[in-house]
Amino acid sequence: MDIAGVIIAVTVVAYWIGIGTMIVRVRRHAHKVVGVIPEQGVERLMWTLWVPLAIVWIALPWLALSRVEPPLGLPEFARSSSYAMVRIVAAVIGLAALAATVKCWSHMGKDWRMAVTAEPNQPLITDGLFGRIRHPIYAFSILLVICTVVVVPTPPMAACGLGLVCLWVLKAHNEERHMLRQHGDAYAAYLGRTGRFVPRIR
Repeated sequence: MDIAGVIIAVTVVAYWIGIGTMIVRVRRHAHKVVGVIPEQGVERLMWTLWVPLAIVWIALPWLALSRVEPPLGLPEFARSSSYAMVRIVAAVIGLAALAATVKCWSHMGKDWRMAVTAEPNQPLITDGLFGRIRHPIYAFSILLVICTVVVVPTPPMAACGLGLVCLWVLKAHNEERHMLRQHGDAYAAYLGRTGRFVPRIR
């Protein structure tokens, strides 16, 4: 049994179930738009790439588990005993990244959004993990994607992972421009003391 493959496949599915749960939860309790359909043109363009990449990200680990032949199946080196521990460690780290993401979702609560939304009085969350990193959810999501590529080291998974990471980086930049317009000097100061995906080392 491919334990690492099962862990990462289930973790990725749980990640997207978590996003679906947040959408339902915020809409039900806060009665607010959560950005499922982006308002900005640039984010709608990103969504046209994001949706198919997300589907591919979910599917590829399960395809690898079904023992299909490369390039969708695991390459020979990934089946070796010497690489087995690397895959297990990556799967466990991916599971930890999901747990940290859930913690961030919970911390944001009703203020969580999938996309930039034009709402007045949007709060600026700067405590918890957000006190050190501006985009901890994206940081942990990127980490989960990297772990998926390590566990499923196939060319399609690597290409999918690269595409997702690029989209998260672009989305982070776009959100920062929006928050600068929304919060001005307060957000500029926040930019100065925090890292985008990793904490600043002073």
